[in-house]
Amino acid sequence: MKRSILTILLFCFIVSFSDAQIWTLKRWEATAGLGPSFFFGDIGGYSQTENILGLRDITIKQTRFDFNANLKYRITQTLNIRLSFTSGFLHATDVRGSNENRGFEASTLIIEPALIGEFYFIKNKAENSYLFTKGNQSGFIGIFKSLDFYVFTGIGGLGYSIKGNSNLENYGFNPGGFTAVIPVGLGSTLIYSPNFNFGVELTGRYSFSDNLDGYSNVQYSRSNDVYYFFNFTITYKLKTGSNGLPSFR
Repeated sequence: MKRSILTILLFCFIVSFSDAQIWTLKRWEATAGLGPSFFFGDIGGYSQTENILGLRDITIKQTRFDFNANLKYRITQTLNIRLSFTSGFLHATDVRGSNENRGFEASTLIIEPALIGEFYFIKNKAENSYLFTKGNQSGFIGIFKSLDFYVFTGIGGLGYSIKGNSNLENYGFNPGGFTAVIPVGLGSTLIYSPNFNFGVELTGRYSFSDNLDGYSNVQYSRSNDVYYFFNFTITYKLKTGSNGLPSFR
């Protein structure tokens, strides 16, 4: 009797330990994201007294798009590090704002590599299920048990090239450069299947430059330029090889 009880307890311990380590089989993840970009610079926009929280500055005319690619490595079950590469456009115009008579307009091409850390403060319960890894629970079944929520930040570099309209060019501006940026954001992921995740991310980038739109007003500008991305993401999980590197077999 005692031997049977000991065997059952040992079996339960082994199963629990195995389930807890399932995520280590796929430490590497490749993620792509696409979505709108929102720019807040010195061209366009309403004054702070007319614009609570800056919501009036978010318009279709100012919105552009970005594409994002990432390679992630899971250090622990709740901590990731990722190498990120983003390319996209930012746009700023004095149309519909506090400086319509000035008539400045700028389009900015951006290329941004970054190193980012992610912390998962809510982790799904699906990926540690042996049945889930075999595909028996794929799809949107148990959606709330399959959701992750995380915050992230890091450091990046930003290369940018600016094209201004005639008013801005006549004023005189620097057409491009390179600066540092700090990304800070919040994301959520749905663990859809053993191989794929779907998610959304909202991230803001604080730049160390006040020239991303080619214009900086020394008198009125009190902070550097910022921009935001709202991306829809898809993630493919890569198997971890015996050498610890991703396996493409």
